[in-house]
Amino acid sequence: MKKPIFIASMDACVDHILDTVPGTVVLGIPLGIGKPNPLVNVLYRRIKANPARKLRIITALSLERPVGHSDLERNFLQPLVERVFDDYPDMDYVTDLRAGSLPANIEVQEFFMKTGDYLGNAPAQQAYISTNYTYAARDMAVQGLNVIAQAVAAKGHDDSLRLSLSSNPDITEEVIECVRGSGQPVIAVGVINRQMPFMPNGAEVDPGFFDVVVSDPAATHALFAPPNNKVSAADYAIGLHASSLVVDGGTLQIGIGSLGDAIGQALIVRDRHSAEYRHILESLCPDGLAGRELGRFDAGLYGCSEMFVNAFLRLIEAGIIRREVFDDAVLQQLLNSGRIQDDCVSADMLLALLQAGRIRSPLVQEDVTFLKRFGILRHEVQLHAQQLSFESHRCGTDLDDKANFECIGSHMLGSRLMHGVFMTGGFFLGPRDFYDRLRSMAPQDLVKIDMTRIDFINQLYGNDALKRAQRRKARFMNTTMVMTLLGAAASDALESGQVVSGVGGQYNFVAMSHALADARLIMMLRATHDNKDGLKSSIVWNYGHVTIPRHLRDVVITEYGIAELRGQADSEVVKRLIAVADSRFQDELVRQAKAHGKLEAGYEVPERYRHNLPEALAAKLKPWKEADLLPDFPFGTDLTEDELHMVRAMKKMKHASHHPSELLAMAIKSLWEGKEAPPEYLERLGLAEVHTFKDLVMRQLFAGNL
Repeated sequence: MKKPIFIASMDACVDHILDTVPGTVVLGIPLGIGKPNPLVNVLYRRIKANPARKLRIITALSLERPVGHSDLERNFLQPLVERVFDDYPDMDYVTDLRAGSLPANIEVQEFFMKTGDYLGNAPAQQAYISTNYTYAARDMAVQGLNVIAQAVAAKGHDDSLRLSLSSNPDITEEVIECVRGSGQPVIAVGVINRQMPFMPNGAEVDPGFFDVVVSDPAATHALFAPPNNKVSAADYAIGLHASSLVVDGGTLQIGIGSLGDAIGQALIVRDRHSAEYRHILESLCPDGLAGRELGRFDAGLYGCSEMFVNAFLRLIEAGIIRREVFDDAVLQQLLNSGRIQDDCVSADMLLALLQAGRIRSPLVQEDVTFLKRFGILRHEVQLHAQQLSFESHRCGTDLDDKANFECIGSHMLGSRLMHGVFMTGGFFLGPRDFYDRLRSMAPQDLVKIDMTRIDFINQLYGNDALKRAQRRKARFMNTTMVMTLLGAAASDALESGQVVSGVGGQYNFVAMSHALADARLIMMLRATHDNKDGLKSSIVWNYGHVTIPRHLRDVVITEYGIAELRGQADSEVVKRLIAVADSRFQDELVRQAKAHGKLEAGYEVPERYRHNLPEALAAKLKPWKEADLLPDFPFGTDLTEDELHMVRAMKKMKHASHHPSELLAMAIKSLWEGKEAPPEYLERLGLAEVHTFKDLVMRQLFAGNL
């Protein structure tokens, strides 16, 4: 492979880009933490200052350090952000895009947005590209990319330099293939950030993969590390229900956030505390536990998810994600069927491969290479002139000859299958200790994690037989915002067309769940959502925008239960979704369904589903929270105890601010009680001294909610 140009400074790299690309620079950068922020900032500032040049950035999930929306929030966040995000550099284009001040010669287009951050932002909404994640590389290439830049991990220096695409091998290779395949010239730039965990396997690339490698030390900085969110009672209930659908020996996909953490903790409770797990579910399931999976994970799970999140790493460390899969369809099929009993190499394994037609007799070099790659033959075994040799042992390659077969079985076999992986991911994002644990993981454990291309993870097309064999008993768990009573899901945008986040890979996992005979799609949503417009049901009669059409409905989970929708008639779908809706909205949902002819006139919600209320749910889970099986932060938090106390009070205040009557009652109560907050809390929030009546009210509201 060709050698790249090594450039020691980002300014010099930008010079090279501007000298090489004559017109508009169309820059593609990965989603999430794979962006080379410092280089992007240098390029952005240079072009911003020169109206004669133009820049178009094509990307997704641009991350910035959290900022408060009020003085109170800003004062609280400042020391937390400095501690947790360290020297992570925000991107100038994000700052300007949020402020509506992008210069006329620069455009930013994203195909996935940070959730809710660009609602009402006209430039961002107008420039949004709606695409499935699986097709993102193709759709980025359509934009005429001429520069692709990515932050990479590195080991060694100079001639011993090794590079890894780390978090983001997801679409970079495919983008470069698409662009170059169309005949367009493109500069591929790798920017070394030595804080990026060095991921092996599919993520490792030769330095020559890039045209330019930037080694500027200023490109090394802390990774964006969102702290773990609190897992609420509703999250835990959803996670517990979802965990009871996961089959031992199967495949798991989950996402980021508190729901992912809830599923991870629920699986750990199921594996380690089976009696308590059963008792928790019994309290949550009015229809009993028939059809639920309650046992330990004796065979373990294989993780296959576009997003490799903290919950997956915790499940690996708990020994639950441990089912290895192998990059060969026949070998994997033999393991699945039990014809090969386990990963211990034996003569019977050799015979099974021969009978399945995976190897031939006599063996040829291709067969020997295959057997050595997976550790079935020792690495030192050699093939010369139709003879196998290892140390002093020699035999022919005809496996039908008993003497040859016995010689190989006695002297030339390896001990265990090699190159299996138990986690396949496209990109990762997590808190600080997530990155720390990846950086310090033992090599023999890290090699079991394969970060690879999204076109491998998100679809079955291309090497179908292998993917089907690996993804047995898959449970694809996705989050949605709204479900219609007929089973359609809205996950990426509002009825108005305003984009909340993006389609991502959801549609592809949905399609894959229906294409695999033993897979299930699990759509999860909280039964209600509360904002300035008041409390609303997340299950509605109809919605003006959907991400997943109703003909792909399968399993829907809220905190109040599981609705099995696959193959059901519309009236039954309506009944099952109403059964897991919040009881404050059930009557209206029934009325609407009847009005549209989808429910019989005499239907009434059964009594056992009439108590779907937050306080009832909290009471059911309280004993298990107190027993520390369902802690607020199952995988830790970057916040101190004092910060957690402050956050709880501020969240109550923010919630009340959306409901004037509630805010008024809270203010009167707080002023009447006259409680005092600890001086250090007030100092941090800028409330140590009050100069206006508003300051006084804020101070008392805060104290009253501690």
